[in-house]
Amino acid sequence: MSNELKIVVGLDIGTTKVCAIVGKRNEHGKVEVLAMGKAESLGVIRGEVRNIEKTVKAITEAVEKAKASLTKSMPNIKVEVNSVHVGIAGQHIKSLQHRNAISRTNTENEISREDVERLIKDTFNLALPHGDAIIHVLPQEYTVDDVADVYDPVGMTGVRLSSNFHIITGNVDAIKNIYKSVSKAGLHISELILEPLSSAEAVLAAEEMEAGVCLVDIGGGTTDVAIFKNGIIRHTAVIPFGGKVITKDIEEGCNVLNNQAEALKVRFGSALADENRENEIISIPSFHGRPPKEVSVRNLALVIQARVEEIFEAVLYEIKSSGLEKKLNAGIVITGGGSQLRHLDKLAEFVTGIDTRIGYANEHLGKTDIEEIKSPVYATGVGLMIKGFKSLDELEDLNKGKKTDSAEDRKKISAGNFLKDLIEKGTKWLYGDEENDVDDFK
Repeated sequence: MSNELKIVVGLDIGTTKVCAIVGKRNEHGKVEVLAMGKAESLGVIRGEVRNIEKTVKAITEAVEKAKASLTKSMPNIKVEVNSVHVGIAGQHIKSLQHRNAISRTNTENEISREDVERLIKDTFNLALPHGDAIIHVLPQEYTVDDVADVYDPVGMTGVRLSSNFHIITGNVDAIKNIYKSVSKAGLHISELILEPLSSAEAVLAAEEMEAGVCLVDIGGGTTDVAIFKNGIIRHTAVIPFGGKVITKDIEEGCNVLNNQAEALKVRFGSALADENRENEIISIPSFHGRPPKEVSVRNLALVIQARVEEIFEAVLYEIKSSGLEKKLNAGIVITGGGSQLRHLDKLAEFVTGIDTRIGYANEHLGKTDIEEIKSPVYATGVGLMIKGFKSLDELEDLNKGKKTDSAEDRKKISAGNFLKDLIEKGTKWLYGDEENDVDDFK
């Protein structure tokens, strides 16, 4: 990062692609995308890094493309890309609810930001099953002595401060593989962020999160669910189906090659069979010397619809599990690469009975020359970049000894400031003693 330009880089290590997005803030406080680079992801399976060497190659390629694009558009400004804000996803991600409390000894003074942070930091000491580690500790409502349902305890008086927490955990080895991949690509992780939380930053409005909304991020390997109410994350889940499973279904159901199945899904795919004519046929090349294969568009849609219905039945189960089925006034917002299927929002409404829209990654973006970036495909990368700027703001406030101005910022305090410990341990894995690394991580 140079003195002339403060930038943030979001790095989305996905199942189908690795994407690096570089952005800055304009004079109006909006985030502007300056450059983007992407590469095919061959080392990630269902959101988890399985082949470090292939992932390093993809990260390097994506970052180099972003740097080349940045140099081309801004030749007079030198920008170094050293640190990145990275997303984490996969079937290993779990969440739980936990309540924690602290007692204050200095009761003459009002509750401070430091008291709240001490409560959150203490929650990181929660005992977990062997091999798991905390990624985020997300406060819900606070309680000060006997006063419950407090969203902003700073400035109140009391002895006992407690809160309900939504805690997100992940597998230590999966986290470790991300650190190794990024480090071997010559980069430093500034922050590790759960991908649906990042996507929410890109596609959801603050009013939607306040009213109650369910974000459904359909990626290549998994479908991530995040439910918000009163501006706070209430429920998260990972459904082990994504775009690649739909492609595999087409491959088997239509008896075509995998690359042909992907092309059929992208060009002609529909989530509702009834929206397609019976007699519409697609002709695709067959093997050498054999006649072209004919595929019915309606049959293609039937294959897709069956799997998408299964995904949204799982989404509905998670919504009911959250207890907020009747409180999602802003409905469902679908994003991610899988959201580009035609009529997907209609099918989601049919299965869940909840109003649905497609979320595009331009909710909080300023002007950009890269129109492609507004696609739902890049929601996670854009969100990682936006989250990066928010973390920088929190860190600057902390360093200046200032209290965060808005209650909205305070109630969204997460693991950002405490991920320093996580990052230090990640560095230790790479360069220091790896014995007992799981215990050290905790």
